[in-house]
Amino acid sequence: MEKKRKHLQRSQDASHLLQNTSLFAAIGCVLLAAVSWYFLEVLQPLPLLLIALALIFGLQFAFLRRFPEKPLPYLLINGLGYLVVFGISLYTGGVSSPFISVFALFILGGYLVKTSIGNLYLAGAVLFIGSLLIFHPAFESFESTVTVGKEPLFSALVFLFFLVVLGSVFGKRLISNLHDLYRGKEEMEQKANEKEMLLKEVHHRVKNNLQTVSSLLRMQGRAVEDPHTLSQIRSSQNRVVCMAMVHEMLYMREDLSCIEYSTYVQQLADYLVKSVKGSDTDIRLRIDIPEVELGIDTALPLGLLINEAVTNALKYGFEGRDTGEISISLEKEDEQGYVLRIGDDGVGYPENMDYKTSKSLGLKLIHNLSRQLKGSVIRDLSKRGTNYIIRFEEVRQDPFHSMA
Repeated sequence: MEKKRKHLQRSQDASHLLQNTSLFAAIGCVLLAAVSWYFLEVLQPLPLLLIALALIFGLQFAFLRRFPEKPLPYLLINGLGYLVVFGISLYTGGVSSPFISVFALFILGGYLVKTSIGNLYLAGAVLFIGSLLIFHPAFESFESTVTVGKEPLFSALVFLFFLVVLGSVFGKRLISNLHDLYRGKEEMEQKANEKEMLLKEVHHRVKNNLQTVSSLLRMQGRAVEDPHTLSQIRSSQNRVVCMAMVHEMLYMREDLSCIEYSTYVQQLADYLVKSVKGSDTDIRLRIDIPEVELGIDTALPLGLLINEAVTNALKYGFEGRDTGEISISLEKEDEQGYVLRIGDDGVGYPENMDYKTSKSLGLKLIHNLSRQLKGSVIRDLSKRGTNYIIRFEEVRQDPFHSMA
């Protein structure tokens, strides 16, 4: 529907422009005929041909006003106009006639209607001018009807007529289009700024809502006495905080499409260590992530994956101890592929444990989140503790993904 509306608007604009051109050209031809007859004393049939051309332009104007969507009458009238312009050129100097420039008005009008019509008019003008050059001796019998000595003045009047029509119609239209273009650009920039502000507000509100959920989980945890249930609530709280951090960083950035991931992982890991082990722990973090920016569709699932791996290391790998090291590194493998190496030097878990049959939600999430990132998880058994090598691709779309 919008496409049809725009097409109709363009057709109406072209019709309006052609109407103005025809009207100005008709008035110009009448004035040129009067000046040529009374002041330049040109001979017949030039004044009559100019009046005929004025009538043709007048007919164009009338048909465009009455039938703006029907180009056939316009094409037929323009064909007559071509013949009249050709005749005027014969009686005003042939191939050296200044009136040849009037062909340009027809050609411009044709291109306004349709590109193929403009090409047709251009070919017609080339054909007429070519015939004047090739058959020049045959047209010598058509003597110039412009009074000798007044040819320069007649040429000046013709060019003035041509420039007035072009300037008054096409010039004004060009200026108007430029103003519309700049106005449209300003409106688009304003809408883009408004959209950016709204998107910032969305991220800010999502972050606030997630922090509210985190606070509710913390308050719920205070009323829970069972250690296992409390551990599950705190794990859920950490997952919520992990997502809230992404939205907070997006809100703080100028570029809302991605976040600087090294800073995010450092802040997330620091938070998890303090949340699980407290602020006095000696757990060391070794983070090696270059300056890489990831979009929210990659940053969120990858952040949740890191959250699960680090949380499992803190809760089970370093169970009963406050010392150890957690390492996280990220490197770009190809244009879209990345390799994440994350692990600890804790006690690890049995090699034959299968995440599909395991009751560990964290372990299931690590594999499911890697699948969401179109990646794979390999456990690195050459190192002490639990270490993963995760290859994944940056997600550039925004589909709904399930972690189940």
